[in-house]
Amino acid sequence: MAFDVIMPQMGESIAEATVLKWLKAPGDTIAKDETLYEISTDKVDAEIPAPAAGVLLEILVEVNKTVPVGSIVARIGAAGEKPAGGAAPAAAPAAGAATVPVTAAEAKLATPVHPMADEDDNSEEARLRSKSSPLVREMAKQHGIDLRQVKGTGEQGRVTKADMEAFIASGAKAPAAPAPMSGAMPMMASAHDPSAPTMGVVPGLAVPPAPAQPAFAPGERVKIEPMSRMRKIIADNMVNSKLRTSPHVYTIFEIDMSNVARLRAKHRKAFEEMYGTKLSFMPFIMKAVIKGLQAFPIVNSSVDGDNIIYKQDINLGIAVSLDWGLIVPVIKNADSLNIGGLARSLNDLAERARAKKLQPSEISGGTFTITNPGVFGDIFALPIISQPQVAIQAIGTIAKRPVVVTDELGNDAIAIRQIMFSGLSFDHRVIDGAVGDQFMSVVKNELEKGTFGLE
Repeated sequence: MAFDVIMPQMGESIAEATVLKWLKAPGDTIAKDETLYEISTDKVDAEIPAPAAGVLLEILVEVNKTVPVGSIVARIGAAGEKPAGGAAPAAAPAAGAATVPVTAAEAKLATPVHPMADEDDNSEEARLRSKSSPLVREMAKQHGIDLRQVKGTGEQGRVTKADMEAFIASGAKAPAAPAPMSGAMPMMASAHDPSAPTMGVVPGLAVPPAPAQPAFAPGERVKIEPMSRMRKIIADNMVNSKLRTSPHVYTIFEIDMSNVARLRAKHRKAFEEMYGTKLSFMPFIMKAVIKGLQAFPIVNSSVDGDNIIYKQDINLGIAVSLDWGLIVPVIKNADSLNIGGLARSLNDLAERARAKKLQPSEISGGTFTITNPGVFGDIFALPIISQPQVAIQAIGTIAKRPVVVTDELGNDAIAIRQIMFSGLSFDHRVIDGAVGDQFMSVVKNELEKGTFGLE
């Protein structure tokens, strides 16, 4: 009897997944738990193991096709067994499918599914409840599209991601946006200079978007490559954060990492023997950031309408660059870990991210993010906030630079120091410029003191 391979549910808010690659072809033998195929969801790329041993009889979902969770994607059986005929129906999520707690942002997107009053009901309420996934609803929201305009080609008229992409690509017009409220507040030109001239919205005046410019001219030599699913998700998230959600403000600090560099060099060998992992600069930075978040809890918060949600746990997201995009694994309850625990967690998550071995729960629930472009030689960066967080910190390269130092008698001299520039991007709705600077001052002081319990 053939065994159905079901598209797994990789989290409660995940409604569909895309097949990226098949590692076996029909007729190949496969062992139970051996990797059979790779998928991509809104949250994570993952390798999916075979649910049973046998021979891959048939593949029912081709590469780059997106299907609902619970769909039959392949069949495994005995050697010489004939695959069952007919198309594979979309099934309900398999019993025991892995689920993970959702974040506040995911909870806002995930609409409870209710029984349909009428299969032909094409009302907006029915479409939102039962005919679209959280990803589709978010795409509609970001592009200002009324879902009633979109013809669904999925199961029972369900609007799929492909339907949305086709609708957007067709240039179909969305309904006119409501006029902005009168008395709209202008944006402050500088977070640190209240006397600076202001620029922004003229009350009651809608500013039309600039006309789209063609990406290339007729006859121009170009190579066109479709965005990967991960790249599309990153693009949508960045546009949503920067242009539609958080008014970004930036501050940059110069930090003397000389004491940390000496401490790391002195204890590196013993540390690796004790903890079984390498000691980089990042665990020290994470420890200092934790001190800053404890001192200024507003930086570890989220915004929900007119409410500020103070997160009681410190869950640090650490951006990891991949050959095919960017992913942010999360170290949960980072404030409970010492330098050794932070180093082990960081290195483990980074290795498994590159091997596509992360679970959805390991890339969700972050309360603050650190990104490290300094590994590529970047001096400093001003990154975009990862929603629903309110701040993100970038770490520049650590390099020897000549600086002025003052001794205990007040004498100045030029010295060579290990200097790092670090930039903080923060949401000006809830974090004032002074608070952003005070947070960074705590981080700077912790790193320059260089006392982390290794002595």
